[in-house]
Amino acid sequence: MTTIALPSYSDAVGRYEPVIGLETHVELGTRTKMFCGCPTVFGAEPNTQVCPVCLALPGALPVANRAGIEATIRIGLALNCSIATWCRMARKNYFYPDMPKNFQISQYDEPLCVDGFVDVEIDGETVRIGIERVHLEEDTGKTLHVGGATGRIHGATESLVDYNRAGIPLVEIVTKPVPGLGAKAPEVARAYVTELRDIIRSLGVSDVRMEQGSLRCDVNTSLNLPGDEWGTRTETKNVNSLRSVERAVRSEIIRQAAVLDGGGSITQETRHFHEDTGDTTSGRSKETATDYRYFPEPDLVPIAPDPAWVAQLKAALPEKPSVRRARLREEWGLSELDMQSVVNAGAVDLIAETIAAGASPTGARKWWMGELARRANETGVELSAVGATPAQVAQLQALVDEGKINDKLARTVLEGVVAGEGDPAAVMAARGLEVVSDTGALTAAVDEAIAANPDIAAKIRDGKVAAAGALVGAVMKTTRGQADAKTVRELILSRLGVQG
Repeated sequence: MTTIALPSYSDAVGRYEPVIGLETHVELGTRTKMFCGCPTVFGAEPNTQVCPVCLALPGALPVANRAGIEATIRIGLALNCSIATWCRMARKNYFYPDMPKNFQISQYDEPLCVDGFVDVEIDGETVRIGIERVHLEEDTGKTLHVGGATGRIHGATESLVDYNRAGIPLVEIVTKPVPGLGAKAPEVARAYVTELRDIIRSLGVSDVRMEQGSLRCDVNTSLNLPGDEWGTRTETKNVNSLRSVERAVRSEIIRQAAVLDGGGSITQETRHFHEDTGDTTSGRSKETATDYRYFPEPDLVPIAPDPAWVAQLKAALPEKPSVRRARLREEWGLSELDMQSVVNAGAVDLIAETIAAGASPTGARKWWMGELARRANETGVELSAVGATPAQVAQLQALVDEGKINDKLARTVLEGVVAGEGDPAAVMAARGLEVVSDTGALTAAVDEAIAANPDIAAKIRDGKVAAAGALVGAVMKTTRGQADAKTVRELILSRLGVQG
């Protein structure tokens, strides 16, 4: 088999122009499914949240969930879309084990929301992402392939289907093609999904947790030579983290450039993204709309939102995330560059929640953008999944503010928190990490440091008080960093008969 040499990313975008598009699926947080009364709680035992409607038993008829329609309209309004005054559901026909009916109730040529946009900031530049459509549909079941090494159908010995998810209301948000991004295409893709997640979370219509599948992204990528028509696109399916959205676009740009460099052509297909390698592999040929044989759903009446109701929903929309960020930046006293770093790290909500739990803006930002961001980068996880909660970070900072631990000890306490050993106070007590400030307990260590460093002690007696820092360091080493530095310095000067 011939191995294709991969170009560098900079070479690929230097010769080809990428065009991206994103299809994002959002599971709505309604109490019941879209067309029946089954609950939607995540994590229930397989096939315990099903009924004749979502299992497609003969004679069972769907009834639309008003809350799902309302949530979809609110999403459309928040994305600057126009809301249809009349539209219908459609049947999207295809056979797959996770679809009990062998068709999906969705929307095709009559979506509920159309022609919107989302603005994202990249390196101080505003990039507008056009929204083609926002439509409502039902989710599929979940298939588990077992007996193989990859968890995919290829190589598996059997497949199991859980229909709990079948019928949960799902909103699909489809962008217009986005050309002209050049090397920034992967960053823009990530920034768009980040902004979209923040907007939807602010509406309270979904928890948009990518690790649980309530926010899933399909990434479309194509390449063309400058001045040529857009190339054939591929669709990388179900990318499940913000970091992976960026990596998937970058990987496909490099792969497609290699294929085109070798004189090959790009196949229109779905592809799978592999978290461990950052590569994509072929899935199946991509169907067109005609393959699905769309036709109007005969068992549901059309949807005709009252314009007055839509106006009420629009008037009640919450503060936009971009407006909120500008307000928080001012409240926290950050520069635009610092705030952009917070946004890029996915730390806005985490810092805000930490401040709400009692920490200062400076203290909250220090931990999330310092030690915790470092750990997230090292382990390749989102900052929110690093293992510490905003409440725990606020508790950690409170221990520092109260003088019970210093920053060095706090980092050790944080290690225990991230490792699941409990809240900061419990970790501090269990590991015996509290700062020692009792003068009686520190005097021996101070005298030992003075005796071991007579030259430094002499300098201090001669008036060079700054030299006390070396003795403080020696005491801190002896006490494993648990001595209170201020108390130690005062003791050193007192024992040497020098005024601070």
